Amino acid sequence: MTDPTLFPASSGDSPETSAESKTTAALLEPPQPPVPTEGPSHVQLWMHRISVFLFVLVSAVAGVLLIILPWTTGWTDNYLLLSFPNLRPVIANGFFRGICSGLGILDIWIGFWEALHYHEQQ
Repeated sequence: MTDPTLFPASSGDSPETSAESKTTAALLEPPQPPVPTEGPSHVQLWMHRISVFLFVLVSAVAGVLLIILPWTTGWTDNYLLLSFPNLRPVIANGFFRGICSGLGILDIWIGFWEALHYHEQQ
């Protein structure tokens, strides 16, 4: 009779080969799905809501200011431009004012896009 410890019953492989096949089999297995963890805490959830709200509010206010302010007299007749008289024709140019208003529209659009695509993490 043969001793079972001398000859493993698996497939006749040596112990080193069977260890390699187990390692190879472990590498070929599909990855396990991640263990579900707890969602954010109540405080974190409210902080996220408040930060999104503030982002939308600041974006909307800055956008409205950038749309309206370039077309007022305060845009060219201000204290800051008195120090730089060569900059006044550039600031008063309609093309520059239009660029500022376009940035205001873009700013409003980004703020409201963020508000519409807000999803809470559950």
